[in-house]
Amino acid sequence: MAFFTSVLEGILATSIIEWLAVVSSVIYVILAAKRLILCWFFAFVGSFLFVYLCYIGDLYIESILQLFYVAMAVVGWVSWKKSASENLSIKQWGLSNHILNIALSGIVAYLLGYIFDNYTNQANPYVDAFTTCYSLSATFMVTRKILGNWIYWIVIDVVSIYLYAQRDFNLTAVQYGLFSILAVFGYIAWRKEYKHQKG
Repeated sequence: MAFFTSVLEGILATSIIEWLAVVSSVIYVILAAKRLILCWFFAFVGSFLFVYLCYIGDLYIESILQLFYVAMAVVGWVSWKKSASENLSIKQWGLSNHILNIALSGIVAYLLGYIFDNYTNQANPYVDAFTTCYSLSATFMVTRKILGNWIYWIVIDVVSIYLYAQRDFNLTAVQYGLFSILAVFGYIAWRKEYKHQKG
């Protein structure tokens, strides 16, 4: 019970910047699941605010990730706009693509974690590097409308709950709990559309 009381107290003490970042990010995920291009606007706003929040929370790798998200929001908007005009559909990666992605992201995450663990005061360097590296590839998958992106997000979101709770960003930790649920629904919605495309 003390845990939930602590989380509630943390949420009530949440800054307006964190509230705006969380609300924008939740709207992004909901709109992305519905494949609405406006999602990228909210991704831009939420990520921009999280750059600052992660930096002041000593999550430097995560701050860099959020900066990447700001850029990817622009890339996503352009890509989906082009996709709409060319009628590009949801795609699936083969097993070899996933194995390669998991292996490369894992190696880079380990190296990044090692560097930040040994040369900075980074909090949770290996966990932060894990969420960062896999988020980079999952975000790329979203911009290309790869169905499997949602599976990656479920894992990333669950790990992110721990990461943000450790830095007392309680509302953000709750947000990632919500994201993990929304990612399940996102996967179901995209898979249904993918099957419809296949006829």
